[in-house]
Amino acid sequence: MNYFSSNFKLGILGGGQLGKMMLYNTRKFDIKTYVLDPSDEAPSKMACNVFTQGDLMDFDTVYNFGKQVDILTFEIENVNVDALEKLEKEGIKVYPSSKNLRVIQNKAKQKLFYLDNNLPTSEFSRFAYASEIEDALLNGGLEFPFVWKSAQFGYDGTGVKVVRAMDDLKDLPKGECIAEALIDFKNELAVIVSRNPDGEVKTYPVVEMEFHPEANQVEYVICPARIPETVAKKAQDIALKVSEAFNHVGLLAVEMFQTKDDAILINEVAPRPHNSGHQTIEASYTSQFEQHIRAILNLPLGKTDSKVGGIMVNLVGAEGYTGDVIYENIAEIMKMDGVTPHIYGKKQTRPFRKMGHVTIVNEDLNTARKIAEEVKNTIKVISK
Repeated sequence: MNYFSSNFKLGILGGGQLGKMMLYNTRKFDIKTYVLDPSDEAPSKMACNVFTQGDLMDFDTVYNFGKQVDILTFEIENVNVDALEKLEKEGIKVYPSSKNLRVIQNKAKQKLFYLDNNLPTSEFSRFAYASEIEDALLNGGLEFPFVWKSAQFGYDGTGVKVVRAMDDLKDLPKGECIAEALIDFKNELAVIVSRNPDGEVKTYPVVEMEFHPEANQVEYVICPARIPETVAKKAQDIALKVSEAFNHVGLLAVEMFQTKDDAILINEVAPRPHNSGHQTIEASYTSQFEQHIRAILNLPLGKTDSKVGGIMVNLVGAEGYTGDVIYENIAEIMKMDGVTPHIYGKKQTRPFRKMGHVTIVNEDLNTARKIAEEVKNTIKVISK
């Protein structure tokens, strides 16, 4: 099929920053794009050919949008899966598939999928209602501490809480959830796997993630991870097994824990470009966003090696500021060697909202990490 400078139409559900960065590449290849997003100020609006404002969870909206395109993909999991399923039955290609999205959307189903496929993950209990947790604690079926996760629609620090005492259960949402064993880990790692419909598969190098203690968001992504080669190989092998079990098409970001004794446990997956791969734009031969496009269009996958050490710093709204965004000291960080800011185009800032990221590339990872710290301390995302 001819995708380039042709009548082929690619649809993207979600018009956030991940969509915008995918569109860097569809523009490079001159591929016609349609984007659906609830916000009229979506970051992707400026970069696609046709923009539609609409609810991603509404069956008719998603179905009617999907009927206009040849291949449909998404940059966010919270979309109407029933509509995707109907579109697939009617011959529209949806990558990753509705079947996989249905599993991944629900944290309880996702954990059961790992068990069914003999994939290593932390121990967990599943609850139809949060109120059942208290009973499990009282009758000895569950012990403190554990990690509570909402089964549906939690991401980016929402829908996750470490529970250490009865008091921590007070304000939890009532619905379906899981309680996971709290893992005493050395590192949080991630591997991005790409796969096309022909079955060609490639993995990116293992990255390590440093988290912000309060926001439960990634603060730094470091590539390559500063871990022994044997551990990196284990992490990549497990990520490949996850990809094979899902038989997915597109990108699959596999987040993992490296335990104190160097075992690897799967935390969760995302079937799309991911925060742990943003540094690939500057640091890799093929960015994760280009790779996702190549994969879903069944084109040969690009080389995933890093050209240089890369660190990504998330730019999030500073605490105490809500309103029209101002990026303070952005020129200062641009004076630093190997520093590239990516501004997502969200006009309004609020505390911890992801507003952009900065990539730092350097031959020496330790130098890159020092510059990353300097970037973090210099740039401020505030409002008037």
